[in-house]
Parts: sequence; C-alpha cells; structure tokens
Amino acid sequence: MDKLIIQGGGPLRGEVWISGSKNAALPILSATLLSEGLVTVANLPHLQDVTTTIELLGSLGVTVSIDEKMQLEVDNSTLHSRTAPYDLVKTMRASILVLGPLLARYGEANVSFPGGCAIGSRPVDLHLRGLEAMGATIEIEDGYIKARSDGRLVGCHILMDIVSVGATENLMMAAALANGQTVIENAAREPEIVDLANCLNAWGADVQGAGSNRLVINGVESIEGGHFTVMPDRIETGTYLAAAVATRGRVKVTQTDPSSLEAVLLKLQETGAIITQGEDWIELDMKGKRPKAVSLRTAPYPAFPTDMQAQLTAINAVADGTGVVVETIFENRLMQVQELNRMGAVINVEANTAVVTGVERLKAAPVMASDLRASAALVIAALVADGETVVDRIYHIDRGYECIEEKMHLLGARIKRVPG
Repeated sequence: MDKLIIQGGGPLRGEVWISGSKNAALPILSATLLSEGLVTVANLPHLQDVTTTIELLGSLGVTVSIDEKMQLEVDNSTLHSRTAPYDLVKTMRASILVLGPLLARYGEANVSFPGGCAIGSRPVDLHLRGLEAMGATIEIEDGYIKARSDGRLVGCHILMDIVSVGATENLMMAAALANGQTVIENAAREPEIVDLANCLNAWGADVQGAGSNRLVINGVESIEGGHFTVMPDRIETGTYLAAAVATRGRVKVTQTDPSSLEAVLLKLQETGAIITQGEDWIELDMKGKRPKAVSLRTAPYPAFPTDMQAQLTAINAVADGTGVVVETIFENRLMQVQELNRMGAVINVEANTAVVTGVERLKAAPVMASDLRASAALVIAALVADGETVVDRIYHIDRGYECIEEKMHLLGARIKRVPG
C-alpha cells in the first residue's frame, strides 16, 4: 500500500494545472449508456474512480477505448449485461449512477448496493422512489437493486425531500429517455449537475433549468451521442489554493473555472489571501503572512461545499485565532481531526462541530487517511509541519487527485510516493 512522505517547511510557489472534474466525469461516463451512437468524452482525470467506472462499463459488455490524452470513446452496441457486479460497485458509491441509464435504455438494471468512502450514510431511497414514480418496479434481493420497466419510463413530477446530487443525476438521466415530461423539484444545483445537463443536451436530450432547484426534462425517443469535454475539478482547484494559504505561499492554478468556486474563494479571502482571477485561472498570494482563522458551515451548492471542509480545517489548524467548522452534509466527515491532533493541532469535536484553535506550527507524525478529502487535509498539514510526515493509505487520495505528488512538486513541495 503506497505512502506519501512529505518534508514540511517552505511556502508553495508556482503554477499548477487542474484536471477534469471527478464528480462530473463519473455521471457523464454513466450517461454514455443512454446513447445509441458513438460518444467521446474528453478531459477525463486519470483517477482510480474513473478507471473503476470504465471497468464497470466494460463488465456490461460496452466497448471502450481510450487514448493517451484520456479521451474516451464508448460504443454501446456490444452491451450484453444489465448487471453492475458487487466486486466493482463495492469500491465506489458513484456506481449507483448506472441504474437510471440502464433502466431507461434497456428496461432492466441490476446494481449492487454501492460502497466508497466511510464518511456517513448516503441512502439510495431517493433514487429508487423517483424511478418508481416513473413506472419502474424495484426489488431488493441478495444485496442487489433489481429494477424493471415494462416499456419506456413515464415522465412525472418528483419532489425530493432532501437535496441529493446523486439522485438528481440518476433521475435526470433516466428522465432523458422517458415518455413525456419530468419535473424534478428541490434538485441539486452543483456545477457538476449543470455539466451533466450540458452533456446530455449535446448528445440530443432536452434538459432545462440546470443550476436551479427545478429541472424540466422533456423525454426524447433516442440519444444519438456525440462529443463532450468534462469541466475542470473545482475541488482540486480549491485544495491547491488551500495549500497555498496554509503554507503562506503564492500559487496560480490554470485550466480551471473560478465561477464554480465563489463560496470557497470568499472563505480563502477571509484568511487574508489576495486573490486575482481570469476566465480560466486563479492566483492566490498570502504575502508570506499567517492565515486568519475562519468559521464555516457546509451546505448544498451554492453554499460552502462539504468536499472542501477538511482542507479549511487544516488551514484553521495553523491559523491565527479560533475557527468553528460545522459539517451538515455527512455525519462522519470530521474524521481527519484525530490525525491532525496527532500532529499537534488543537481541535475539539462535539457532534458535527469542530472548534479549531490555531497553533503556530504542526509537528510531523505518521498519519493515516480515512477518506478522500481527509487525505488532502493531511497532505496540507504535512506541508506546514516541522519534520517528515508519512501519510498512509493514500489509495483514498488517488480516488480524487491526479498526480498529486507531481503537482505538489511543481509548487516546490518536498513530497514523494513510496511503496507500502
């Protein structure tokens, strides 16, 4: 099991490019199942979750080819299975996103209950209730969701009682081929939802209202396919900017989209960062100063994202003052706190709230990643710790960050990967 060895010390300085969005790529890869013609997807990040999704498509019989630029070509004409098997699905919660497309296109889907990061329960009942409202028959048997449709799904009105990105994506894809109009109320508004809608429309679907809490999908007879380029990863962008804040550095991120990061950039400015931006770049400069502590509360987009909470907690650990971090999305998403405290952080947790009292310096220690974003927080902490920190179980970080040690090295970090 690989580890990262990080020598803390100086500020990050330089320029780094941002990869395609993992959270946009996974539903878009699932959406390829809707197409009758060839589809190509560009700007895919080279990540474990993307590889797993490609393997999942292959297990269904889909013909998938990929070039050296991570551009994928998908041909569904060879599909021979409607079953997403446990051995693939258990590693990644996003596997549930093949349920809607398989059911809508082929009238049948058998999907194992998904796995992934241990950051809390993310029940799939919203997905299932929405599909049942469209006319699907669903049974749970032997750990599998078994969905059937007698003919095309039927458009309907769906009110989701809680905001769910995954359910919004699954139901949007299913509705794209349904007979009639589907309206999804209280839909998620994340930029990745907008990217999926843009992708579906580019391939021949009719999705309106993406980016608002009300989606209107007019079902079409068929989706012909075409080309689409995945949006930049806003969480990777935010992570490198957060690392620059913590290390009192100056970093420019390119090939990104500042408009998807407004809540994060506001919080980074509160730390004392000077931020400038263009159409596809952001530059952050701490002028060598220690960051100021910030308080935040996670909430669905456009509020502060749960996927950036751990990184801001790491900033607060070395900031001037006390910051209060409230996590409202996932009940177990403060698991990085125990490891940060091993490095000398002063963080007290009660229920879903962390009170972080900043210290001048952290101290190197062996630490272990518990989930994807917690692992990013540990890398940031290691960059500002005295001594050599070993971060174990970094397979978590490989699920969401492409070439993190290479990109950090570009910014002057002393970081290397070693076999476990």
